[in-house]
Amino acid sequence: MTDSNSSAALSAVLLRPALRSERALPHVEETVGLFSSLRKPLLRYAVTFGIGACDAEEIVQETFLALFRHLEANKARENLHGWVFRVCHNLALKQREKTRGRLQIVSVDGAWLKQYADHELNPEEQLVEARRREKLQSVLRALSEQDRFCICLRAEGLRYREIAEILGMSLGAVSISLTRSLARFERADRE
Repeated sequence: MTDSNSSAALSAVLLRPALRSERALPHVEETVGLFSSLRKPLLRYAVTFGIGACDAEEIVQETFLALFRHLEANKARENLHGWVFRVCHNLALKQREKTRGRLQIVSVDGAWLKQYADHELNPEEQLVEARRREKLQSVLRALSEQDRFCICLRAEGLRYREIAEILGMSLGAVSISLTRSLARFERADRE
């Protein structure tokens, strides 16, 4: 399903309540706008929990349904970006617990994610990037789960304070985790 099809499907689901309530229409527009800009980052983040692509898609959809309900109930609007990642994080944790017995580790750079790449490289660049990615992937897999979550959220552009809130950590712990993890990536990238 393409992004435009996904947006249209989400719009259709969210428009049903809006047809019943004209006051919900701005919430539909805002939710669809955030869906368009945050869908790919949330999908990338969700698969870092070791859940499958279909489950990640489901989590993202549930996240935006929760956002719509949140907006419709006139709840807090500050930092919706961080709020959406927090909801996605919690839903992914729940899904991972449900599937614990049949957990399948998904490569963060698997074929499924290639359709969400933001740019295309020429063949030479793809080969160099693939080798570099393999090396960095091994570093990522070696990180503790909390360090991995911190680095993935930071890679999606979240601020330290947002990461701390999402993961339930202190700001200092986030800083230490990211500093330590980035140093490992830098060493591996230099080798």
